[in-house]
Amino acid sequence: MLIEASTLKGFTIAATDGNVGTMTDLLFDDESWTLRWIVVDTGNWLSERKVLLPVSVLGHPDTSARSFPVRLTMASVKESPAIDTHKPMSRQHEERMYSYYNLSPYWGNGFYMGGYGGWTAGMSETHYANSQLRQDALDAKRHEGDEPHLRSIDAVTGYNLQATDGSIGHVEGFLIDDTDWTIHFLTVDTKNWWPGKHVLISPRSAKDVSWAERLVNLDVDRKTVMDSPTYDPSVPVDAAFEARMARHYISDATHGAAS
Repeated sequence: MLIEASTLKGFTIAATDGNVGTMTDLLFDDESWTLRWIVVDTGNWLSERKVLLPVSVLGHPDTSARSFPVRLTMASVKESPAIDTHKPMSRQHEERMYSYYNLSPYWGNGFYMGGYGGWTAGMSETHYANSQLRQDALDAKRHEGDEPHLRSIDAVTGYNLQATDGSIGHVEGFLIDDTDWTIHFLTVDTKNWWPGKHVLISPRSAKDVSWAERLVNLDVDRKTVMDSPTYDPSVPVDAAFEARMARHYISDATHGAAS
C-alpha cells in the first residue's frame, strides 16, 4: 500500500518492551529513492535525544493506533550511538550504526554483520571511545570522496522541481510503499504555475537533488508533466493508476527519441 510519508510523522515507536518515542522524520537515499532510516524523538525518556533506527527493524505501521512496532528493545535504542540531526549523515556514521545494531548495511557489505567496531561486553567507555575514534578515522579516509546521498523527507518537502524547460512547482509530499519502503512518487504542488491540477512525478524522472539550491532536477519537460494522469489526493493510488503513469512516461520517452 502507498502511504503519504507526512502522515507517519508523530507515530509512536513501539519497541518490544515499551515505547521509545515518536517518529519525526525519514531519511532516504536519493540514488535508489528508498527509505533508509527513521528519526525518533525520544522525548523526556532520553532527555529529548534523537535516535536513528534502520528501516529494516520496522514492522507494519498501525495507522489506526498511529503506532510503529520495531524489532528492538528499549535498552538497545537507549545505548545507540548519538547523532546530530542538523548535519548530513555520513557513510562512516551509517556503518557505525549498522555495526551497533549488528545488521548488514543496505549497500551489501556483510563485513559489518559481526558488530565490528561496536560495543562489546567488558569494554570500558575509554577503550570504546578510543577504538571508535580510530575506526572513524579509517572510515573517513576510506569514504573521503563519497557524495552523501541521504536526504531528509522533511527537508526536501518544499524543494522546487525543475523540468528540462522550466519550473513546474515544488515537492508537496512523498508516496511510499510500506512493504519495501521505496518512494513511488513525489506529489507536486503546481498552484503557482498551473492552478487546479495535482500531479505525481516518479523518482525515475529525477536526475539529482541539490541541497544548496533546494532543487530537484528532472529529465522530463513541462508538457509531459502537464499531460500526465490527474492525481486526486483523496483517492488511493492503485496498481491501475501506476500502470497509466508508466505508460504515459514510456510513451513520451519513445516519442521524444523518435523525433
